[in-house]
Amino acid sequence: MQLSNKVVVVTGGGRGLGRAYCEAVAKEGASVVAADIRDTNATVDAVTSAGGQAIGLHLDVTDMESCQAMADAAVATFGRIDCLVNNAALYGDIDGGRFNQIPETQWDQVMNVNIKGIWQCCKACVPAIQNAEGGSIINISSLAATYGMPYALDYAMSKAAVIGMTRSLARELGRNWIRVNAVAPSAVLTEGTSEYMGEKRDKALEVIAKNQSLQANLETDDLVGTIIFLASDASKFITGQTIMVDGGTTFL
Repeated sequence: MQLSNKVVVVTGGGRGLGRAYCEAVAKEGASVVAADIRDTNATVDAVTSAGGQAIGLHLDVTDMESCQAMADAAVATFGRIDCLVNNAALYGDIDGGRFNQIPETQWDQVMNVNIKGIWQCCKACVPAIQNAEGGSIINISSLAATYGMPYALDYAMSKAAVIGMTRSLARELGRNWIRVNAVAPSAVLTEGTSEYMGEKRDKALEVIAKNQSLQANLETDDLVGTIIFLASDASKFITGQTIMVDGGTTFL
């Protein structure tokens, strides 16, 4: 198994892609910390019923004390952190609209969760990753950052910032043998996508698929291989990169 003896923290691990990541890395031998502002019991039950090790922790990524408590609990339980998957983000809970009609409160909330939240989770977890003699940080960006996403300027801006943060952290943490990479998926068939798109979901997904070289919508299982690769030693000399998992919509 590719992740034996590794400890992987997944933020936003309560549902959707976060849950899929937790289950996938556990199958590869990792001990999993599923952290979310939502309930994580279903994720933990799925991992443990399949024979894996997991704990669920409440996490508000906008609160540094919450981030630090999460990192401390992970180390107290498993002794180390080898990989941090920064998956928590506001997406399904936000309202789309023209750039000049986005409420300021929503703009601030998106930036607090999607950018500041990653920064704070890195601050909390990096000392433990360094103590584990290097490791991996995986930041979840989006096709919205590279292709452009109309009527969602706040979300697209936040995900573009994730790529910039990834590149800067990769240069800063490389001397500690911590790799920092981003994954940028297209729309994935999750609860968050359904919530965001609402009644326009099926038509929007059809248009998205037609713009791809591989014309099918992404399922959660289509992302997990990339996460496993970046968390594992197979990617030990890859850092600062953004991997597009978008069916061939954009080429970097």
